[in-house]
Amino acid sequence: MYSRKSNLVSLLLCIFFGYLGIHRFYVGKVGTGLLMLFTAGLGGVWVIVDIIIIILGKFRDKEGYQLKF
Repeated sequence: MYSRKSNLVSLLLCIFFGYLGIHRFYVGKVGTGLLMLFTAGLGGVWVIVDIIIIILGKFRDKEGYQLKF
């Protein structure tokens, strides 16, 4: 089953606002979104990892559903 959230939107949010964790708020992962917000994405490393995960199609929403393309 797929999430109602878009993989493309998540990717764009991660690219432009990843260090703020906006893409994680978008998919409902508020806890890790706040952690990214307060740590600025751990200097960008966490953001790069998330971009790779999103591109590979492995990023999921808070219920564990795969994002739609």
